[in-house]
Amino acid sequence: MACNCGGTAAQWPPQPVVVYELTLPDGTVRRYVTHQEADAANRRAGSTGVITAVTQ
Repeated sequence: MACNCGGTAAQWPPQPVVVYELTLPDGTVRRYVTHQEADAANRRAGSTGVITAVTQ
């Protein structure tokens, strides 16, 4: 049997990366790695923004 010995197998097709975009009413768009971060930033900004999941 073949040994992978700590290497990683190539993933095909590549897995999409999901980020969360916070769009504020003034047009500012910020990206966050987790929904919790985007939600916290939205609360700090007055809870007026929109959070959207985006794949890259």
